[in-house]
Amino acid sequence: MHEGTIVALATPRGQSALAVIRMSGPEAISVADRVLSGVDLAASESHRLHVGSVRDADGAALDQVVAGIFRAPQSATGEDVVEITCHGGDVAATLVMSRLVEAGARQAGPGEFTRRAFMNGKMDLAQAEAIADLIHARSERAHRVSVAHLYGRYSELIRSFREDMLDLVSLIELEMDFTDEDVEFADRRRLDALLERGLSLLGELEASYRYGRTLSDGIRVAIAGRPNAGKSTLLNALVGADRAIVSAEAGTTRDSIEAESLVDGHRIVWVDTAGVRASGSAIEAEGVERARRVAVGADVVLYVVDAKAGMLDVERQWLAGVDAAAYVMLYNKRDLMPREWTPPQGSLAVSATSAVSEAGAAERGGLQPVLHAVLEAGGATGATTDEHRTVTSARHAAHIRAAHEALRRAANAFRSGVSQDALSMDLRAVLDELGMITGEITNEDVLARIFSRFCIGK
Repeated sequence: MHEGTIVALATPRGQSALAVIRMSGPEAISVADRVLSGVDLAASESHRLHVGSVRDADGAALDQVVAGIFRAPQSATGEDVVEITCHGGDVAATLVMSRLVEAGARQAGPGEFTRRAFMNGKMDLAQAEAIADLIHARSERAHRVSVAHLYGRYSELIRSFREDMLDLVSLIELEMDFTDEDVEFADRRRLDALLERGLSLLGELEASYRYGRTLSDGIRVAIAGRPNAGKSTLLNALVGADRAIVSAEAGTTRDSIEAESLVDGHRIVWVDTAGVRASGSAIEAEGVERARRVAVGADVVLYVVDAKAGMLDVERQWLAGVDAAAYVMLYNKRDLMPREWTPPQGSLAVSATSAVSEAGAAERGGLQPVLHAVLEAGGATGATTDEHRTVTSARHAAHIRAAHEALRRAANAFRSGVSQDALSMDLRAVLDELGMITGEITNEDVLARIFSRFCIGK
């Protein structure tokens, strides 16, 4: 699967001015020479562009192209690479691709170019994953973090600590071979300082994941409340478009309506739900149940309270049955709310009378308190870490969490004077977990899962 010479279209299909076809592997240059006329890539220096024609097996011209040559190891994959730029459109690119396959290349799998770059030492595993994150980034902040990881600052942070730890572990294990001679090779003060530094670093990285997850996944917000509380008007105002039908008739929204917006560089998915009420109608009851399921799966529940009606028992019961990650209670005309009612413990309360009023619906500025409260509840505010110290991958977060726990055990073992065997075992666990992040330690299943996220041609 991971041998031979691979080829793939690196640009999207469809009409465009140009299309780029990438080829990598030991036969990339000779395969290209078999289909090109007017070009001799075998005699060319690396990093040169050549104009020529791709011809079919009978010698008929298929397209005029520009071929770029990048010789190993000075290429993106560490192998010989040829990039052919042909005219855009599905027909020209497909014909050129088919001709290259006919000449000896094979169609690349998802992420196979990047995987070869990793296997050939052109980048580590965290940098390779950053490429996929960069491609899939849906906000400016997510883009910035992905770029910082791609350039290796995040990897260097982890690798530097791991190498320092590896030096000391090696000395501790050397001492274990001289237990009868009562010698110490590892500096205990240095080890104690390294443990403290590691606990601080891993604690910071572990805590950063809540913020990092909002960058990679966005914040999913369920807008809930009684019928005619102003939910649909609020959704339209939040996204600046008429996504939901607004009507004085109760129960207009029967199913969930989704819309997206970018707020302070963060992607937010707003979900307008059916009104919360007791009803004998099977359709309305199903709408209320769907609203509950949406709320349970959301990062934040934005609950709109109708001041004129107050908080009804059916609403209290509904909220009690929703185990949401965070709540934001939006009081519509808060001064009219019954004083005896209080929002759920741990929720954030905002007063935004104009946010759901007819005049305020078009005034996005009046929604700033709501937007800030949603970002805060969703974990998108208060982050002080640099981009390269922000964890966005669930896989990385799991390894960092395990490394942090093992390092805590090692620190306790070191300070309580337990055997070197136990200390070494915990420190080795830290090294293994961190090595899984950057790829010093990995396996085929992990690699297959990671690179399956990539598009073909990358």
